[in-house]
Amino acid sequence: MGSLPPSHLDITKENLETLFKSQQDLLNHFFKHLSLSQILSFSRLLLSTSGTVFFTGVGKSAFVAQKISQTLISLSFPSSFLSPLDALHGDIASLSSSDVLVLFSKSGATKELLRLVPCAKARGVFLVSLTSVPGNPLAGLCDMNVHLPLERELCPFDLAPVTSTAIQMVFGDTIAVALMAARNLTKEEYGANHPAGRIGKSLILRFDHKVENVKDVMKKKDELPVCKEGDLIMDQLVELTSKGCGCLLVVDEGHRLIGTFTDGDLRRTLKASGEGIFKLSVGEMCNRKPRTIGPETMAVEAMKKMESPPSPVQFLPVVNEDNTLIGIVTLHGLVSAGL
Repeated sequence: MGSLPPSHLDITKENLETLFKSQQDLLNHFFKHLSLSQILSFSRLLLSTSGTVFFTGVGKSAFVAQKISQTLISLSFPSSFLSPLDALHGDIASLSSSDVLVLFSKSGATKELLRLVPCAKARGVFLVSLTSVPGNPLAGLCDMNVHLPLERELCPFDLAPVTSTAIQMVFGDTIAVALMAARNLTKEEYGANHPAGRIGKSLILRFDHKVENVKDVMKKKDELPVCKEGDLIMDQLVELTSKGCGCLLVVDEGHRLIGTFTDGDLRRTLKASGEGIFKLSVGEMCNRKPRTIGPETMAVEAMKKMESPPSPVQFLPVVNEDNTLIGIVTLHGLVSAGL
């Protein structure tokens, strides 16, 4: 750990509350003074573009431009970030007359962008400036301008770009969602663009035959912690703890599921019964109405069922049509599969 700050330095709850309220007020100014007609024209332009939507900016605005571009790419929109410096040293060749170039600039007076404009125009690209200072030179040079209303920066000197970049990000992300809705992008299409992590796994598992259904991730046969309802609880402790499921699956002679007995049930029984637990059978204390699931159900649905009210569970017995036990799917197993 680093050293503690000097005792005279501090951030109070009141300071933070004041700052967040001030930022909220500044963002509300942005929303209140937005021109919906400008936004509509900009959104329709991006939606109808046959080429690539390029984003550019300098400094903090460049980070916003890259982020918005990456968001559009993840939504299946052709997009790319164009560095103004790199563009002036060869990358300008990536622009064509079917493309749109969106320039983020708070002041609209950024020299690198002003130098880029005539070069981009020479290639026939459609130019859009997103600026916050009225009457700026960049807006006058572009084919379209969208004014992003900014009262001031939250910075006490009104210099550090903290509110202006927040506005740019909110604007860009909201436009991205509008385009997403206009294109009717489906969950499956979105998931196909995110094959790694929980977002993609939860959507793409249904297309991957190896882990499509519950039967592909469930434990079965000798992996199951099975017992009969007449078995004494104390005789089944090894079975309860050794299979890594956190429960016993209670079945009848036909291997049909009767109920479940969890390690939580064990603790509650021991607390309530004391030494009497040595005489109790599993069947006397088991849950006879456990949540279950079928083997052909999608794995992602098993996760949802585990997390559903009234309280989450860590496992689901897997049964067929006549309630015969064929497996168990656990939360750990689903997470290991990538959900």
